[in-house]
Amino acid sequence: MTALFDLTGHVALVTGGNSGIGLGMADGLAQCGADVCIWGTNAERNEAAATQLAAHGTRVHALRCDVGDEDAVTAGFAETLERFGRVDSCFANAGVNGSGARFLDTDLADFRRVTRVNLEGAFLTLRAAAGHMVERGGGGVLVGTSSVSTVHGAPRNQAYAASKAGLTAIIKGCAVELARHGINAHSIIAGWTETPLASPALHSEAFERNVLKRMPQRRWGEPGDFARLAVYLAAGIGGFHTGDEIVVDGAYSIF
Repeated sequence: MTALFDLTGHVALVTGGNSGIGLGMADGLAQCGADVCIWGTNAERNEAAATQLAAHGTRVHALRCDVGDEDAVTAGFAETLERFGRVDSCFANAGVNGSGARFLDTDLADFRRVTRVNLEGAFLTLRAAAGHMVERGGGGVLVGTSSVSTVHGAPRNQAYAASKAGLTAIIKGCAVELARHGINAHSIIAGWTETPLASPALHSEAFERNVLKRMPQRRWGEPGDFARLAVYLAAGIGGFHTGDEIVVDGAYSIF
């Protein structure tokens, strides 16, 4: 059983891997022997995350990449391959939040600011990874970090919810189209989790008063809660489990 989750020799790419859910997944992957490349736009966070991951004894590289920029993704993926020679799993996790403006006050520029990273950036990243996996052969795993906002109404956050719903749809299409290449694809439907993006809202007095009591475990999610799932998905190349929407929200959605 232990060998099933031994990722020695496996190369994982995690966008937005320098903090939050992305770093939680990257840490789990590295603990199980995977070499990990993280992409992020903050150089200081990249360096700190790389130091944390390298403590597990695997190869780690962090590079600055704006996933909403097609040229940057192309260059970033080329650098990743130059460093590691291959990519076996790709976690499209990079994301930004909306402005919190009312829907009627949300302008198109802000809507596009969110979808540029969360949707277009995921598309560009997944397309680069899938192209490499098909050309190389041997299968692979594509994972997109989505959100419970695609299931529940997201007031003042429609751009974010729309971008994550679109990402889930891309993943579903990839699961079907790329199955013949041994490539699996999944969406992680993340609930309220302590991240640099979410924590300011989670710890506002009104939010804690109104939402925390609806969390069956009476706590917010933590990045480490996604580590084991990342390992399971990365280890499943060519397996029968694909095309799933895996909810990780502490049972918030069903409470």
